[in-house]
Amino acid sequence: MKEFTYTITDPEGIHARPAGELVKAAKGFSCNIKISKDGKEGDCKRIFGIMGLAVKKGMEVKMTFDGEDEAEACQAIETFMKENL
Repeated sequence: MKEFTYTITDPEGIHARPAGELVKAAKGFSCNIKISKDGKEGDCKRIFGIMGLAVKKGMEVKMTFDGEDEAEACQAIETFMKENL
């Protein structure tokens, strides 16, 4: 299992457009990808799982990856987060 934490820098937090892009990026991998904040967890392959966390600017999220391509997924999603959120 791989994981990283990231503090959201986008002024609007995780809103619909980047959440949709995150879902697209996550669906490109076969491993399970979860996003969690304050003890709540969502599936990164489902937009409602991400939007339901209501992540705002300055909040920290933890991303976890579990499966056969977890290393590649972790690297790709971490890059996505830095570039878009």
